[in-house]
Amino acid sequence: MAKILIVDDEMGIRELLSEILRDEGHDVVLAENASAARAARNAGRPDMVLLDIWMPDTDGITLLKEWAASGLLNMPVVMMSGHGTIDTAVEATRIGAIDYLEKPIALQKLLAAVKRGLQRPQAAGTPRPLTLAAFSRSAPLRELHRRLEQMSQGSRVMLLRIGSGSLGELVARSVQAPAAPWLDLATVSAPLDVNQLQGTQGGVLFVAELARLSRAQQKNLAFALERLERYDLRLVVATERTIDSLVGEGWESGLLSRLFEVSLAPPSIGDVRDDLPELANQILLHMVEGGEVPLRSFSSAALNQLRTLPWPGGYAELRAAVKSLALGTLDEEISVGDVRKLLAGAHGVDAGGIPLDQPLREAREAFERLYFEHHLRLEGGNMTRLAERSGLERTHLYRKLKQLGLQAGRRNEEG
Repeated sequence: MAKILIVDDEMGIRELLSEILRDEGHDVVLAENASAARAARNAGRPDMVLLDIWMPDTDGITLLKEWAASGLLNMPVVMMSGHGTIDTAVEATRIGAIDYLEKPIALQKLLAAVKRGLQRPQAAGTPRPLTLAAFSRSAPLRELHRRLEQMSQGSRVMLLRIGSGSLGELVARSVQAPAAPWLDLATVSAPLDVNQLQGTQGGVLFVAELARLSRAQQKNLAFALERLERYDLRLVVATERTIDSLVGEGWESGLLSRLFEVSLAPPSIGDVRDDLPELANQILLHMVEGGEVPLRSFSSAALNQLRTLPWPGGYAELRAAVKSLALGTLDEEISVGDVRKLLAGAHGVDAGGIPLDQPLREAREAFERLYFEHHLRLEGGNMTRLAERSGLERTHLYRKLKQLGLQAGRRNEEG
């Protein structure tokens, strides 16, 4: 017996399909629109979805794109429509639907489509990273996504002008095609060669902050920039700095001119604060689907509390905080108390939390512990980026963390 979700705004169709499939022994869940479909999908992955294309709140193609971008399209989906076209069917298939049924749906065609869908092997593995397409209900993020797509069509190079609270990595991931390779150039210290570029063919090269690149990495960047067309690569770099300040630090002006030719200033988390609950919910769902965290959900009060926090570290900090909450919360629902308890002191070092009536050595150690706890969380345990941020050599950094009694994060070293 399979669990099948039927999504259609027409009650008669929902009831008819439900009756047929229940007679076949299936467990059926009904949703009258995209909002109800999201809630049903989030409550537990169905074995299959029958999804209407034309619905009043959000159309089925948009919902299909949202699931695909969120890593939630890991069940077979059959699209349904009484007003479909070949182009619509092709687009749905390209996004990830397995079949397309025209209304009125003949009984034998319905049963055959359901049988084929349930016989398909279930999608497994880590879902693709989140992209802007996952946030279809946020007007600012929808607009940003459209602008990014338009600009990407005209240039293989994109510079993101970022600041505190940046959504830079989320934007960069949105340029990446499904299943395409990803290479963070800040993780490559040795000279870059054509074999590495060939291995990343069709993918994205990324730099989270130009100012952090060493001279050797700047040469790697220039090497890759000359070969984007040959290996069908896209380059997305981000920086808070101006051209003049980078030139003052030794960057080659001609290289910077090419990097700054096409630029975009994405909003910060502060700019889309009203959409932060959706950001947090989508990040959590993505982690649950990928097996990174156990099944968890946010209470409304917890989401409101997250909305009030500053998030200077942007998307990376928010993602790390969501993961910490999901792993650290004992109940299935993450409460406002969990947010206050588990994220206390996470948004900037609170000097008031360090007793000042103790010897300097102990006070300095307490400060260092707060500092490294904050940046370990911010960088998601990535030791390469933590070493760059703290200015410490890797061996010294590991020794310091051990001395402070902190667990060094050795995973996710690829950025």
